[in-house]
Amino acid sequence: MKKITIYLGIFLMGFSSLNAQKIDRKKVVQRHNVVNIKADTLSTLTVGNGKFAYTVDITGMQSFPEYYKNGVSLGTQSEWGWNSFPNTKNYKFEETLKPYDFNNDGRKALYSVQLKEPERNKGAVEYFRVNQHRLQLGNIGIELTKKDGQKAKISDLTNINQKIDLWTGIITSEFSLEGTPVKVWTASFQNSDKIGIKIESDLISKNKLKVFARYPSPTGQFLDDAAFYGNENDHSSKIVSSQSTQGLIQHKLQSTDYYTQFNFTDGKLREAGKHYFVYEPSSKNKTIELSVEFSAKNPKSNRTLFADAEKESSSGWKNFWESGAAVDFEGSTDPRANELERRVVLSEYLTKVQCGGSNPPQETGLTFNSWYGKPHTEMHWWHGVHFALWGRPEILEKQLDYYFRSFDKAKKLAERQGYKGVRWIKMSDNEGNESPSSVAAFLIWEQPHIIYMTELLYRNSKDKKVLEKYKNMIFATADFMADFATYDKEKNRYNLGKGVIPAQEVFPAKDTYNPTYEVAYWDWALKTAQLWKERLGETRDKKWDDVISKLAPLPVQDGVYLSTESAKDSFTFPKWMTDHPAVLGALGMVPESPKLDKKIMKNTLDIVWERWNWEHTWGWDFPMTAMNAARLGLPDKALDALFMNIQTNTYLKNGHNFQDKRLRIYLPGNGGVLTTVAMMLEGWDSSTGQFPGFPKDGSWKIKAEGFKKMP
Repeated sequence: MKKITIYLGIFLMGFSSLNAQKIDRKKVVQRHNVVNIKADTLSTLTVGNGKFAYTVDITGMQSFPEYYKNGVSLGTQSEWGWNSFPNTKNYKFEETLKPYDFNNDGRKALYSVQLKEPERNKGAVEYFRVNQHRLQLGNIGIELTKKDGQKAKISDLTNINQKIDLWTGIITSEFSLEGTPVKVWTASFQNSDKIGIKIESDLISKNKLKVFARYPSPTGQFLDDAAFYGNENDHSSKIVSSQSTQGLIQHKLQSTDYYTQFNFTDGKLREAGKHYFVYEPSSKNKTIELSVEFSAKNPKSNRTLFADAEKESSSGWKNFWESGAAVDFEGSTDPRANELERRVVLSEYLTKVQCGGSNPPQETGLTFNSWYGKPHTEMHWWHGVHFALWGRPEILEKQLDYYFRSFDKAKKLAERQGYKGVRWIKMSDNEGNESPSSVAAFLIWEQPHIIYMTELLYRNSKDKKVLEKYKNMIFATADFMADFATYDKEKNRYNLGKGVIPAQEVFPAKDTYNPTYEVAYWDWALKTAQLWKERLGETRDKKWDDVISKLAPLPVQDGVYLSTESAKDSFTFPKWMTDHPAVLGALGMVPESPKLDKKIMKNTLDIVWERWNWEHTWGWDFPMTAMNAARLGLPDKALDALFMNIQTNTYLKNGHNFQDKRLRIYLPGNGGVLTTVAMMLEGWDSSTGQFPGFPKDGSWKIKAEGFKKMP
């Protein structure tokens, strides 16, 4: 009987595997290829490799940057390309500091804030906010000449047909000028900051088509759209070498210089104006190939052309799509299924192109600057977590290199404010240099992120090497978190604040304490840090345990969680119902804990849903709300949250999450979609059943593979 049972089990296993339908990943990906048939400034396309990206207009290159500057602009950005304006007034960072003693305990902690006076300090604040700033490395476009000798405008182009093949990462662009067709292929090399281009047209042999390189000036503004050509005398550019198949340009700015290496089919690179250079192909050709590489040093790479880029791109993207997780919603009757799949596939593409380097990305990736091109570490959860849940932890691990580089500066920040451990810098450049901000200085929800993200890495492999690699970072983070909590003798508890601005940034630091999301996250992170101690065979930290056991309860009033204990009018005062509804993050982003009552959280979700001013939210708020609903066993509401009809929940044709005219793309929204869908499909530690975040009414037909559970 025992043998029969074993044979039956083997048979059923084999039967199950035969009937398990493997996803046709190529089919899923390619049914969301983007096609453009007109010049839409919000539908630009990007190629890249995670640490370098190049965004193109309908010509397949950056031919009309000024036309696109108020849309998804035509950026060329890298991880290494940064610049600073001269510090002519010899400002010191110390001039941005202001002492605070929020809890009257004599601490006098120094915070770098946006001082308005005196004028000297105001100037220092502005200088260190602007510098360093990420560079737009240069426009590489097609110069087209009409029969009358005039340069073509974008309005002169007809028969537009552009497509990106997401499976290969190659863009094909077709258009006509005065009846003559042009076809352009665009691809990014995957192991260098270089693009490959192929152009086919009779205009080449007629000397009516050339390729230009133009170097804009850095704007020094919140946003840099790669199309500012003023301040010509503040930088210099020159041809270092020019031969029949190659050319090299050097561009010098205030604090940096870099090179642009051209390899091309027969022709010549020449200077055609101030910061403007042209590659003129030989008139014997009707097809040309070229590669353009940006490098901080004089590049010594071998001669490469489009064929090499095509090969690298096709191979690299095939490997990406065939790795990690995938989902297929084909056959679902819910009308939102195809749109959700589109958002997922395009978000995978965009985050791989723009967020695959060794730093947390800026919120607009490698397309254009927001906040001067600086990463925001509180957004890193949204940029990074999804990679681990989608079975691509190596991309998340690469991003975490930033924390090793910035560790010493984070330690000095904690010391400056009188705390132990490390306080991670919210807004910084890639080296962890702090930027003055009257909001960023008081945020704390970025602190536990490193514990969350490294815990995901450990869960993926269960390899002790992960614990050893990150333990000092995790324990120093926990030291700060425990020390930051303020002991309340009267109530025998630890509070978070005063001196806190929560993730919901509308609350003033001087009055705010015990925001629900942060308290829940603090509790989970300190417990997880203790778990790391146990896994490593180390003694639990007594101070951490003391804070864990006495940490303030989640603030409740009238059967709902308050946004923060200090705001008893959380759901009656209009201002407190704007910005991020972060109270919902206490269950969703943060796993369920004994501190939390799900019935109270259900009441909280209901009141937030009904009363919140959703027009004043951000792109990741909708995924956060969906995760909360999913953990409460409300899959229909989770989907409703993902598809809430609000402008900041818009996903453009190219997949980007649109916020407003100022912030046209917002990658935390894309990361949020990927994180939430992974959670809804694979579940979380306490979930049961298959696809726990999706309705069981038969409207969703789902094939999924390779996902990891959330904690």
